[in-house]
Amino acid sequence: VQLQASGGGLVQSGGSLRLSCAASRSISSINVMGWYRQAPGKQRELVATISSASFTNYADSVKGRFTISRDNGKNTVYLQMNSLKPEDTAVYYCRADLWGGGTTSYWGQGTQVTVSS
Repeated sequence: VQLQASGGGLVQSGGSLRLSCAASRSISSINVMGWYRQAPGKQRELVATISSASFTNYADSVKGRFTISRDNGKNTVYLQMNSLKPEDTAVYYCRADLWGGGTTSYWGQGTQVTVSS
């Protein structure tokens, strides 16, 4: 599975961005897709995930501000980010997890999100 992330950029505090993650194959059978982020000097952390049944999970730090969704027809997962804060500044990565005899994970390249104060 190849993943192409896009949509990052520079935004002021309180602004919004929508990230997209386009997959090279149908995502309807991908068990979990998610967004992760890594800020300078910090470990990569989970932001949000969505299952094939559209169950969602969010990091506490983004609950109520970010929304993850999937469009199986476009093989794309989105991350709508509202009320952005400077601490949301990071490189954002998408990931696809396939289950079956263990978990195989595929990562996309990152997209930079910078929130200015």
